[in-house]
Amino acid sequence: MASKPVTLTRLADILLGFVGTCIPPNKRIDHAIRYLSTWSGSDKFFMIIQYACKLAAPYLMLRAKLQHKAGRAKTAESFTAIALNKLGSNISSARTLWNFWGLLPIIQWLSSLERSQPQTRKLLNIERLQALAMLAYYPLEHAYYLGSQSIVRISPRTSNKLALWSCRVWAVYIVLQFEHLREDTRLLAIDERAARTARKGGEVAAEASTSRVLAKRKSAIWNQLLVNLGNFPLALHWSLEKGLFGNEIWVNFFGLVAALASFRGGWAATSSA
Repeated sequence: MASKPVTLTRLADILLGFVGTCIPPNKRIDHAIRYLSTWSGSDKFFMIIQYACKLAAPYLMLRAKLQHKAGRAKTAESFTAIALNKLGSNISSARTLWNFWGLLPIIQWLSSLERSQPQTRKLLNIERLQALAMLAYYPLEHAYYLGSQSIVRISPRTSNKLALWSCRVWAVYIVLQFEHLREDTRLLAIDERAARTARKGGEVAAEASTSRVLAKRKSAIWNQLLVNLGNFPLALHWSLEKGLFGNEIWVNFFGLVAALASFRGGWAATSSA
């Protein structure tokens, strides 16, 4: 059989379509685009980079000093460590600026709470308090940031107070979230007992789907607990005038823990979107 003649159209398909033809559809890439295209997803992604950079920089600086002391390096400084510190600081500043949108979801949350209430009265009141806490948090953080960047005229003393109080309000939110998780765990235990009773009674029609839902709920609770355990030490540290930790490595460690857990939770939540 004679081969097809190479026309201009076919030549264009071969040359210009080569790369796209070699890249098959990928559900993981679709998922990443779907998640990272959101404000929350991109913030969590950059949070990981921020704290990973800040955590790696001291190690690289220490290694450079040891190598210099041993005569294996010309200087005691690490260019990579300096670069990572700068990148981490720039991301931190950018994330604070991006948070100026943060007040809008809180307003939406407050509105939706009164129209589509949680499962129990306790959860409703916890979320009301959490939303009100964040309603105070964001303006305090915004004012602090604008003052610290000399965009608005605020004295350093006032700016520091705004930062302290914004983190204290955030700490209140986190404490409330611990109580929220405790109530979530109680409700999950009730549903698990009901599922076991249904299985014993021979109701197996929806057993598989129910088990998957319960497993996802349990995983989400444990993941959110890990987020809280990472965020709470940070909130305490930044709520105190002299801080909680003497070494910034602990700040970056807990920040990375919270970032990884937050990203994992968001990734799981959007997996079937």
